[in-house]
Amino acid sequence: MAEGDTLRQLQHTFAAHIRDPDGAPAPEGLEDRRLAIYRDLFFNNLRDLLGRSFPVTRKILGEAAWQRMVRDWLIRHRAQTPLFLELPQEFLGYLAEERAPDPDDPPFLAELAHYEWVELALAIDERDIISLDVAADGDLLAGVPVLSPLAWPLAYAWPVHRLSPDYQPDSPPDEPTRLLVWRDRIDKVGFMEINLVTARLVELLAASDDTPARSGRDCMLQIAAELGQAEPEPIVAAGAAVLQDLRARDIIVGTAIER
Repeated sequence: MAEGDTLRQLQHTFAAHIRDPDGAPAPEGLEDRRLAIYRDLFFNNLRDLLGRSFPVTRKILGEAAWQRMVRDWLIRHRAQTPLFLELPQEFLGYLAEERAPDPDDPPFLAELAHYEWVELALAIDERDIISLDVAADGDLLAGVPVLSPLAWPLAYAWPVHRLSPDYQPDSPPDEPTRLLVWRDRIDKVGFMEINLVTARLVELLAASDDTPARSGRDCMLQIAAELGQAEPEPIVAAGAAVLQDLRARDIIVGTAIER
């Protein structure tokens, strides 16, 4: 075997053993005491990296179950990124597609992990809202409100923002949990629970290439019609207050500038 092939085989054997010490033998001729240093350093770093990204998940599972899950991830998953801060997203993929569910898993595990990941995803998102070309003080009813690209509307079956070791419901509530998670202009990530009307308003504001941009008033008139309200003005007035609150939180960054 050529020298390069020998080195490559050694590296593969070493990496397999580090990921799965019980299932993959160590390379021959290496002292186990020295290998143990690498095994522990590798595992502990990734365990704690993920633990900082999913702190509530870790607490609810308990340390023993958490460590088993991280070890299983190392064995099953092959990372597609060299960046540490992107590994939590790959961990979500492992939970959804690669991991065999454990009978002791809480039923909300996947949703809770996703909710915890969102905070990190927004924190490291390279976009900013300060440089957006909008009318910061524009009329939110007459104009077209511009939703921040760093505001994510989310819906979960479980009340993920309230889960903890002391609060683990056996079944989801009748209504989904609707949340807005966002990063403001000073890079602070916040969240708020929203009702169905606010969720619909945000959905209407999130214009895409397939949907024309609409004024705040038009959005509220559509919501009033969907609610079957014959007199829409009270809905429009309530919507104006919601729009102002969303702008104060940097969820709406202003209104579109006509060109």
